[in-house]
Formats: sequence, structure tokens, C-alpha cells
Amino acid sequence: MLERIEGRMASLTPAERRVAQLALTQPNLFAEAPIAQLATLANVSQPTVVRFCRSLDCKGLSDFKLRLARSLVVGLPYVHCTVSADDTPPDIAGKVFDNLLSGLYRARNALPPHAVAAAVDVLTDAQRIEFWGLGNSGITAQDAQHKFFRFGVPCVAYADPHVIGMSAALLAPGAVVVAISNSGRTIDLLESVGSARASGARIIGITRPASPLACLCDVLLPADTQEDPDVYSPMIARIVHLALIDVFAVSYAVRGGPTFVERLKRAKRTLAARRLQSHS
Repeated sequence: MLERIEGRMASLTPAERRVAQLALTQPNLFAEAPIAQLATLANVSQPTVVRFCRSLDCKGLSDFKLRLARSLVVGLPYVHCTVSADDTPPDIAGKVFDNLLSGLYRARNALPPHAVAAAVDVLTDAQRIEFWGLGNSGITAQDAQHKFFRFGVPCVAYADPHVIGMSAALLAPGAVVVAISNSGRTIDLLESVGSARASGARIIGITRPASPLACLCDVLLPADTQEDPDVYSPMIARIVHLALIDVFAVSYAVRGGPTFVERLKRAKRTLAARRLQSHS
């Protein structure tokens, strides 16, 4: 709910913004105080408080308070964690971790249970899996391929737009593409995903909901993080994407049963001889 308020600030009237600011800075008080006290603290009329609540798609103040209280219980409290030039290294460490933890909580709560099951269904039927990601997302694609090849599944990871474009044109029905993008607006990736769909491949997307990429996916694992990729490297998005890869990789392995477990054991045994033995 607090994220929704942040997202709607620009569309609110000045009076409603004062109510919004009160909710953001003192959410626990807002969830408990009567309307008269809220109006006084925000220096607005009581009808303005109600209008603010309705602008957030709530039926009224009671409905808003209920949703606000739930959001405070299921996730971390909202903390403005923008790093400033005056921050010490310990301050920066705390803000970075707070942002990452909040991002992971949001992703967990926003993940539809049926989406994971649907992704595993699609992957289980795949004759070939390709993981696509450009820029920062290319690293995530490589991580996904590193996990899945140990299951004995034919899979590759591509991070070059030209290679992705050529691969899209050559895919056959039975192939699955896992397209990874923070913005969901990268033109090269969108064109290749469209080409892959035309070739008969199925698409699993890890990206922002309602983005152009999300609209092209057969299955969407939503990752809507609160950071500006046009200004900052998407650190939170990268961690969320990696976590989502882990979710359906583990689910896929469990679905595979004893066969996959044995494959993983064989892969582990090949590494054992390459490690120094612990004497502790």
C-alpha cells in the first residue's frame, strides 16, 4: 500500500498529498487514528481524507486502514533508503540491505502461486530451453543456464542481441525461451521474443507486469522493483530475478523426482575431486 501511495503522489491534489505524506511517514498512527485526528494532523478537511483513500481504489477510510495494516504486517516497514553523500560505509551497508530485503519481500508477496506451477509445466514439456537477457540481465541468464544444464536439459544462455535474434528465427515448436528484463522495454529483446513466438516457442518472462515484454509472455513471473534503471544499475532487480530463477529451478527439480536428484549427485561427485579436503 505504501508503494501504491508513492506511485500515485503525482496525481493527487495538494491537500491529498498532505494526507499521503502523513500515511507514508506515520503509517502505524494512520492505521489507528480516527478521521478527525488524521484531518487535523494533515491540515485538511475530513472529506479530503476520504477522497484520498478512494483515490487509491479503496471504498473509504476503513477499507484503506485495513489494507494499510495488512501491508505493514506482511512486509518490512517502508523506509526511505536513498544513499546520500554524507552516509558512512555502515549507513550505506544498512540501506543497501534494507532495500534488498524489502525488494525480496515485495517480490514474494506479488508472486502468483499459479505462475510458478505454470512455468514448471512449460519447462517440463520443453525440448530445448534458452535463457535470454541483455546487459545486466545477461548475467542472470547465465546463472539460470548454469542451474538447468545440471538437470541434463538442453539449454543455453544468450546475452548478445544479434545472437538472440538469429536464435529466435531458428527456434522450433517445443522450445521455451525464458526472457529476463528489468524494464521489459528493450527493443532488441522484444523483437526477438516476437520472432520466437512466431516460430512456435513458448515464452516465460521475468520482468515488470504490464510492460511490453510481459504482454508477449505465456507465463509471467512478475518482478516490479522500486528503482530507476535509467539512473542506477538495477541492483534490487538483479537479486529478485536471481531469486525467481531459484524458485522455478528448485520447483523444476522437485517435479523431476529421483532422476533429477541422481543427476545432481553425479555432477557434485565430479567436483569433489577438484576441491581441497577440509581437515577441520
